[in-house]
Amino acid sequence: MKILVRNLDRKTTKDELEVLFREHGKVQSCNIVVDKETGESKGFAFVEMPKAGEAKAAIQNLNYKKVGSESIRVKRAQTNTEAE
Repeated sequence: MKILVRNLDRKTTKDELEVLFREHGKVQSCNIVVDKETGESKGFAFVEMPKAGEAKAAIQNLNYKKVGSESIRVKRAQTNTEAE
């Protein structure tokens, strides 16, 4: 399941984010979206977890969790077919 993480502290690293999600299960991938020109975080990321139950637990437990100076927002990411 692909998960959208918003409102990330701009200093949060990929490793820090992965550790948070690994507490709830296996993490397949973790990508912080960065600005192409500056290389700085845009404040959101995508995390993929292969097991839906683990992903749902992560969403429930991490939504509104304070990470760095921000409270992150965590929800299931929409797929391209859902957006149409």
